[in-house]
Amino acid sequence: MAQAMRPNTGVSIFATDGKPHPLQDTLVVVTLVLGLTAIISSIWSGLHLLSSWTGLVGILVGGYGQYISETTRERFGLVLGLGASAVGFFIGMAHGGLFGGVIS
Repeated sequence: MAQAMRPNTGVSIFATDGKPHPLQDTLVVVTLVLGLTAIISSIWSGLHLLSSWTGLVGILVGGYGQYISETTRERFGLVLGLGASAVGFFIGMAHGGLFGGVIS
């Protein structure tokens, strides 16, 4: 009976292997917050500095999180945060970029 030896994965939100992963969980939360900030601030074109920089940092943090992630739940949250960060970053770049627009 192999199924009797499986850990109870319904208890934990992030660690499906039954072990704590504090660094990975922190990276998931940071990536999600940065992604939400980037995508919400990209609605207003005047906030292109905020949306492009938070999007860029969210992409970098999420990429590192993907590199060291160990469970499917961590990867799921990271992919959501990466997607939101990328959308916010690209819209921020379209509205004026990382440094405030075109230098004349």
